[in-house]
Amino acid sequence: MAALCEFRGTPPSVALARALAEMGLGHQITTAEPGAPSANRLLVASRWPLARMRGRRAPIEPGRWLLTRVDAPRPFALGAMHVPNRVTGRKGPFLDAVLEVAERWRDGPGLLLGDTNSGRPGIDEESPAFDGREGAWMDGLERAGWLDAFRHLRGARRAYTWYSPNAGNGFRIDQAFVNPELLSSLAGARHVWGSPGPARGRAGAVSDHAALVLDLR
Repeated sequence: MAALCEFRGTPPSVALARALAEMGLGHQITTAEPGAPSANRLLVASRWPLARMRGRRAPIEPGRWLLTRVDAPRPFALGAMHVPNRVTGRKGPFLDAVLEVAERWRDGPGLLLGDTNSGRPGIDEESPAFDGREGAWMDGLERAGWLDAFRHLRGARRAYTWYSPNAGNGFRIDQAFVNPELLSSLAGARHVWGSPGPARGRAGAVSDHAALVLDLR
């Protein structure tokens, strides 16, 4: 299955969704809005049936948050997110809401993932960008039992999923958090660039982010 950030209601995104369906990921849910087709939204595509889940504690920006139930052989919940940048003033409340969802979770095996625009200071950045607020958020998820899949398997290894187009500095801002009920299924976590090496904003690159690939068995 696949979860995409910055998915839109435009013809290129529609073509991408169609291509995923042709690859066997025909069950799809998106937060794209017909009335705002150019707005960045989310898409979850799966080979197994999907059902949207509702949560009273969810972030109040529905276009940037999508919680689904995946009817796989071992069913689980997947929460996709695209956290706003700090300059919007909406980042803090969004992170707080995601943490509250994690802390109050009672829905079995679960996975929260996406572009969080966050990371741990000192290890997920090539130059200072993250502050104690973002680090405390990730600490809070860990205390709630939701482990950063990449760090759980790779320890303190440095890796970046996005590079600043201006300074070229790298940051790991794409993460997946696995809860205790799903942790035993986690067999791998790696980053894959759609072109040779980090895209760093090159023309023709598939994305300016690396894909986060999880192996759940």
